[in-house]
Amino acid sequence: MVMLVTYDVSTASAAGKRRLRLIAKICLDYGQRVQNSVFELDLDHAKWVECRARLLDTMEPEEDSLRFYRLGNQWRERVEHIGTNPSTDLSGGTLLA
Repeated sequence: MVMLVTYDVSTASAAGKRRLRLIAKICLDYGQRVQNSVFELDLDHAKWVECRARLLDTMEPEEDSLRFYRLGNQWRERVEHIGTNPSTDLSGGTLLA
């Protein structure tokens, strides 16, 4: 399944800046960055549960925000990209925009 993960992490403190880097690293462990604080992840249910748990363990709910969008297996029909930085096809090649 393809998931879109977005986040907003408070960087007012050194701990917040560290969380920002850690959340980005976790997302990169499972997918690709498509914009600042936006990641596309292609994973099975078990990997999704693992990824989500890692993200929730890292964030501070009183200061940060995570959003998860389930794009599903038909994600190509739901995503339109215009402009620079074409996405890499999560199943292999490069998507042409």
